[in-house]
Amino acid sequence: MSPTRHYLVVTASYWGFTLTDGALRMLVLLHFFRLGYSPFTLALLFLLYEAAGIFANLGGGWLVSRFGISRMLTVGLGLQVLALLLLSLLDPMWSAAGSVAWVVMAQGIAGIAKDLTKTASKSAIKVTAAAGNGQLFRWVAWFTGSKNAMKGLGFFVGGLLLDTVGFQPALWLMTALLGLILIAAVVLLPGQLGRAGSSKNMREFFAKSAGVNVLAAARVFMFGARDVWFVVGLPVFLYTQGWSFWQVGGFLAAWTIAYGAIQAMAPALVRHSADGSEYPGTALSREVIAARLWAIVLTAIPAVLALTAASQEFLRIDIVMVVVAGLALFGVPFAVNSSLHSYLILAYAGSRKAAEDVGFYYAANATGRLIGTLLSGLLYQVGGLTACLVGSTVMLGICSAITFLLPAQVRQQEGAEAPLKRAPGRGK
Repeated sequence: MSPTRHYLVVTASYWGFTLTDGALRMLVLLHFFRLGYSPFTLALLFLLYEAAGIFANLGGGWLVSRFGISRMLTVGLGLQVLALLLLSLLDPMWSAAGSVAWVVMAQGIAGIAKDLTKTASKSAIKVTAAAGNGQLFRWVAWFTGSKNAMKGLGFFVGGLLLDTVGFQPALWLMTALLGLILIAAVVLLPGQLGRAGSSKNMREFFAKSAGVNVLAAARVFMFGARDVWFVVGLPVFLYTQGWSFWQVGGFLAAWTIAYGAIQAMAPALVRHSADGSEYPGTALSREVIAARLWAIVLTAIPAVLALTAASQEFLRIDIVMVVVAGLALFGVPFAVNSSLHSYLILAYAGSRKAAEDVGFYYAANATGRLIGTLLSGLLYQVGGLTACLVGSTVMLGICSAITFLLPAQVRQQEGAEAPLKRAPGRGK
């Protein structure tokens, strides 16, 4: 099977996984909301999901390097099937504490499944795009954007299934779908895909390049800045302003789908250079410059929104519409930045142990989401949505500053497979 077909199989598998992941989040959120749980308690249900991602990404990168992309992709899909089955066993007669503990445990397994699957899938892009032709940025952008569009679609599917067939049958249907995807991945992907030498000790594992380390630090603050308003602050704010839960869920789904579409279009919005993986040491990365500029633009949006929200009594404006429009606008530079980061991590990563670098980077991503989730509930309780927007502004300011520390050149790392062109006098 050609690299392009491998890429398509991996992408289709991850689409199916992401659809069930988005649907599962909406199922849990809506089901427990109907049972009378508070918004902050609902956010707590997802904490282990986010925390598990930190360790799953760190360990997942090492596991993918050691055992191969195909095996770890199937492990991730299998764990998601297990999580769905465990949730289907939830008994309405259990106590509230027992139900929450059971859901948190199942969500933790789902969090591990998500990040193992994501690390394996993103690493597959590095492997299958190694043949060059300048396609790395395009493949990453399409993969990332389409994944988020599928997650948004999953929000709709989850709500629809809950309304039409109920909580338990919805989980069974999703389990069946994911089981078919798991079988297809096992049959269609070669067992040795992406298998490479893994780090022999912790010191070697954490010996990342400067580009990987700096980009991971920027990622912590960028995704924390999104989730600090997205997870608790915005849904609760809209609900308290008279929106129905379906309107709130619909807005979040529409935002996620549009965000994914913009991610997929990022190569058309950013003037990009030849992949660093093809022209080692010679290509001045326009993507690094673009990441810095888009980070500054992104920082300005929640800052303006926070000032507007704090001054709403004097301005006499419809703050709900301002917030909705502002955060819709926020999605554009955020999506472009996210695509740029997703490209840069694969460009900075060494091909021999790309999975470990990708896993390390997405562990930072999960750390940012965890911090953002905690701060979202805390800041909203202290100062409402305005406090969440201030927190987002501060975190994005730090992200912007870190971005200026990124290496200006994307260099080929050790162990890469057959670049098309080598700089004179370089290489082993």
